[in-house]
Amino acid sequence: MSDHFIIRLQSALDNKLPGEIAHADLMPINRPFSQEALKRATNYRKSAVGLVLYEEADSIRCVLIQRPQYDGKHGGQVSFPGGKMDSSDPDLEYTAKRECMEEIALEPARMKTIGLLSEVYIPVSKFLVQPYVFYVESLPELKPDEREVDEIFSFEIETLLDDSRIKHTNLTFRNGFNQKNIPYFDIEDKVVWGATAMILSEFKAVLKSF
Repeated sequence: MSDHFIIRLQSALDNKLPGEIAHADLMPINRPFSQEALKRATNYRKSAVGLVLYEEADSIRCVLIQRPQYDGKHGGQVSFPGGKMDSSDPDLEYTAKRECMEEIALEPARMKTIGLLSEVYIPVSKFLVQPYVFYVESLPELKPDEREVDEIFSFEIETLLDDSRIKHTNLTFRNGFNQKNIPYFDIEDKVVWGATAMILSEFKAVLKSF
């Protein structure tokens, strides 16, 4: 199954990506499109994340992590392993793989790069995120970084094709700000929203294209 799927996925990612049209389905209300927000952005930082795919029991699964609760802007959120580009990183692909190693102990040599998804700009933290899609033939035991990762979990990517998984909720942030009617993916009984959901929304569109 995996070889045929990876070939089709790689071909789909090589074509024109759905981009921000697909992001819009999971964008919070009043959030600007990334390309519009970038026109006004200053001093933003480049970062990269990894959509780590692997096969288990004849299904393709994707790895996600949950951040610990902390005072930062993304505390407690579900995300992909990833982070900011270091000055010593030769490129963003290296950044994504390095962060996977640091956060979930997944060795870069195990990760085959399948392609890229569209960039997402996060205004609240001023990160421009480049998502990479990786495939791992044999997933080793993953170990969460004690400081940056509270939990590692995975889900069948077929979950994304179930439209009933898209729900809406109200969230109250640590600064007391309330945001209503936020769209999210209900994945493994977790609220997956924001940039992570937007990236998954584009990945969903890519999956539906083949």
